[in-house]
Amino acid sequence: MPGTIDSYETAIGSSGLLDELREFDPRVVGTLPLGLSTPTSDIDVVCHVVDAAAFAEVVWRRYRSCDGFALYQWCSSWRPVVARFEWDGWPFELFGDPRPVDQQEGWLHFAVQRRLLALDDGRLRKAVAEHRARGMKTEPAFAAVLGIAGIRIPHCLHWAVRATRSCGPAWSACKVRRVGPHRSERLRAARI
Repeated sequence: MPGTIDSYETAIGSSGLLDELREFDPRVVGTLPLGLSTPTSDIDVVCHVVDAAAFAEVVWRRYRSCDGFALYQWCSSWRPVVARFEWDGWPFELFGDPRPVDQQEGWLHFAVQRRLLALDDGRLRKAVAEHRARGMKTEPAFAAVLGIAGIRIPHCLHWAVRATRSCGPAWSACKVRRVGPHRSERLRAARI
């Protein structure tokens, strides 16, 4: 793992990031909290940013002297603000979108992946980790393991959320290969 400190949680704590950005509902997502990181993984944080200038000011004021600092705004319809920097050797990427975090693709994908891993008996995590170790990005790795390659993951998100909530027929809508030998082992009735 990158970094000069023991864990990504320590880097987040020592950076003060969650406190600095508390007004923007910061949430850590991605491979590190999923336990699927590789040596090149960064610390991804999604934020609800209605006022891009205010977000940029907070980030600029606190992190501009960090190695690798970059701050920019996308030209897409939502115009998210992105910041990158290193803290104690850990790369951070902040993603500030005007939509509430619960509506952002990064959070939704993370929530679904986390839920699928929670329902897993260990084989899904192992298979995804193997794909990741060979250089595959997280979403394509999940798609390959679950048999939904070629299907845009955002189109399957609502099915995956329904499936993890109800453990019902929505699984087959995205051609998901079940991972356990018995239905009771494949899917456990639980809520996100």
